[in-house]
Amino acid sequence: MKKIKYYYNTNTLRYEKLVVPLRVKLLRVLSFIAAAIVTAFTIVAIAFQFVDSPKEKLMRMQNERIREDYVLLNTKLGSVQQQLTELEKRDNQVYRAIFEANPVPDSARAKLMEKQNEVKLVESMEDNDLAFSIASTLDNLTNRMKFQQKSYNDIENMIRNKEQLLACTPAIQPVSNKDLSRIASGFGYRIDPVYKTTRFHAGLDFAAPLGTPIYATADGRIEESGNTGNGYGIHVLINHGFGYETLYGHMVKVKVRNGQKIKRGEVIGWVGSTGKSTGPHCHYEVYKNGIHVDPVYFFYNDLTPEQFDRIVKMASVSNQSFD
Repeated sequence: MKKIKYYYNTNTLRYEKLVVPLRVKLLRVLSFIAAAIVTAFTIVAIAFQFVDSPKEKLMRMQNERIREDYVLLNTKLGSVQQQLTELEKRDNQVYRAIFEANPVPDSARAKLMEKQNEVKLVESMEDNDLAFSIASTLDNLTNRMKFQQKSYNDIENMIRNKEQLLACTPAIQPVSNKDLSRIASGFGYRIDPVYKTTRFHAGLDFAAPLGTPIYATADGRIEESGNTGNGYGIHVLINHGFGYETLYGHMVKVKVRNGQKIKRGEVIGWVGSTGKSTGPHCHYEVYKNGIHVDPVYFFYNDLTPEQFDRIVKMASVSNQSFD
């Protein structure tokens, strides 16, 4: 049963029935609903300050998983970097040393070669430091692996040419010298026989009778033959390739001509005393990439270790050269 309310009217001095207008009723209902909504939003806002939403919990779990994956991936990248560094070290210090090749500079290995779209891809990661770090490391490893692959391809070609390289490397004495008695003057500063001053002697002098055969010490092609007025008299210059050249000076006669291909052990001329010379001998020089090197270290094909030790000592004696 609906309750009926009355109020005392002081004007009429009577109790009258209380009638609430519909407008007031509506306002009261709307006010209650508004208050309830505001209270609910306030409670929810305060709760979310201390309690994560389901979506935030999921994102937090995903973030933690990503960090764990990054740590694991970073560890694996460190291991790969260490292995690649070891390969590069072996490449420079072992493989290339065997073939007397120049090492690949570190600046070339680490040089960035990424394309423009790869740069844009990294820059579009919204400053995600983890992703950028991984991308940068992988890019560096990729470039180093490209250079390492190229280096191994070069070494593979060197291996294929090893037989040719050995054949073209000076490896015997230019004159027959079984008893090691013919080395008269070695490489280095010696007394000039004409000017009697100390000058650099760029080769070895092999004293031998006039007409003693002179042999090519490696395969190659005749670059010069004859007398060009350079002090060597009648001489032969052989280009062996791979940076090696040999010169045979003061001959009495040559047997070869310019452009002719020659094999190790072939006679190219005979001992004489032409040019700036004080007696019959063969002046022998070795060049590596255009630089004079001591020929005594290129006799390993026809000497025992004991003979090599002896010949090194004989060549190191400071005396007067023949030219």
